[in-house]
Amino acid sequence: MRMHSLVEIVRGIQSKAINPQQVWLESYHRFTETHDGLNALIQPHYEKAKDVCMKVDMQGPLAGVPASIKECFEVQGLQTTLGISSRCGQIDSQDAPIVKRLKACGVVPVGKSNIPQAMYLHETNNPVWGRTNHPENQERGPGGSSGGDAALVAAGVVPLGIGNDLAGSVRQPAHACGVSALLPTSSVLGNGGAFNTMSNFSVVSSRTGLITSTIADLKHVASALDFGVDVEKQPFIARRIAVWEHAGIIEPSSAIKRAVREAAQAVQQAGHYIEYIQDDVFEEAAWIMFGLLSADGGHDIRHLFGSEKPLRGVAKLLRIASLPRWVRPGLAVLMRLLGNRIDAAALIATGKRSRKGFEELLARRESVVSHMKDTARKFDAIICPVSSLPALPHETAARLVAAASPCLLANLVDLAAGAVPVTRVTVDEQVCRHFSFDRVLRTAMKADVGSVGLPVGVQVIGLTGEPPEQTVLDIMEAIESKSNFSRWAHQ
Repeated sequence: MRMHSLVEIVRGIQSKAINPQQVWLESYHRFTETHDGLNALIQPHYEKAKDVCMKVDMQGPLAGVPASIKECFEVQGLQTTLGISSRCGQIDSQDAPIVKRLKACGVVPVGKSNIPQAMYLHETNNPVWGRTNHPENQERGPGGSSGGDAALVAAGVVPLGIGNDLAGSVRQPAHACGVSALLPTSSVLGNGGAFNTMSNFSVVSSRTGLITSTIADLKHVASALDFGVDVEKQPFIARRIAVWEHAGIIEPSSAIKRAVREAAQAVQQAGHYIEYIQDDVFEEAAWIMFGLLSADGGHDIRHLFGSEKPLRGVAKLLRIASLPRWVRPGLAVLMRLLGNRIDAAALIATGKRSRKGFEELLARRESVVSHMKDTARKFDAIICPVSSLPALPHETAARLVAAASPCLLANLVDLAAGAVPVTRVTVDEQVCRHFSFDRVLRTAMKADVGSVGLPVGVQVIGLTGEPPEQTVLDIMEAIESKSNFSRWAHQ
């Protein structure tokens, strides 16, 4: 019996209608069918998983659920390479805390999923494991840095992917691949034991996140892991929802804006109150986040490589991060004269900071925190884009880093957030931008061309609720229930 829903798997195993070995076999067959084109489960662990199946607690809250684990989490017997060749051969001696917790609930890890090199781009490619393709279009990637997990869930290999998110790394690939994701607040799962690529950075931490096909599946996992989320139908609460159609540094594609409007209409039909508002806090939060992440001049990331050369896109971002502050104003003027407005802004916003400069960034962050507290007095949640673009063509993520800027507010302020698929790009939406001399916007224009049929999701950010994850999941469930998003036949 073939089951694609996580909830169906758990119920089937608990009722003894199916057994974990059957579910394992289906996952394995789907892996062998898709691996050559996908290359997402780069450290398959099916033999070990088969042994785990024999010992699964048949009444566990996640009994027999196959899951992919992002490469940055330790899984005993596998490797945590971060896509860096010099790290190969170092075998994980134990499971990361999140992996232990999942196993205790009955989850069966089937292997590790691919990541961008050093988890430094929204593009899942590295010289150790190679490039992961989008499950529907091999000319494009699944996003990142949890791109391997999103691709595996979208392709029906696993019903659950475990990733982490420091700058949109769970929500952005979920949006790109047409699946659902949840990023809880930092107090819920913490970083789950993920490898910390920026050991000297403590202002914002990566958070463990979940990727599944449906919101019901997300709710079930959140309940199993004790988020305080209710999975049973609760009395309806009419929530106040802010709708931000235009968000971030790059104007969203037409399909992205339409998805936000359709999501807003769905929650309004469900009985919630919506209000379209204009707020530049997304852009401010993104530039602050980029500034904080590059404040060491890229030292921590470069240290991971030692004498090894990073991939071209990673190397480009590290070069920008290492540029001296004194040279940046002049280069920014030149960029603006050439029409490259976004690159000019990035030069001013990023790079190594003095102690005073870093404190100025922290003060700006506190201003954003205060702003969001004020926003939470008016609204319970926000519906907005995940990214300005659908799934990116290969080799464009370094130029289009700012596309995922709508994600960064939740990271900066430690808000619960999620992504839910809504629609697909239509033929007339692939040519939707005016010509620009700005090379970032020109790349975005090219990325829109050929995007017909690609998934488009929206982001929901929780501002209130006990817990706020409940608010996010409830709003995403309302969106999903009205969505006409079409999944692949095997899902």
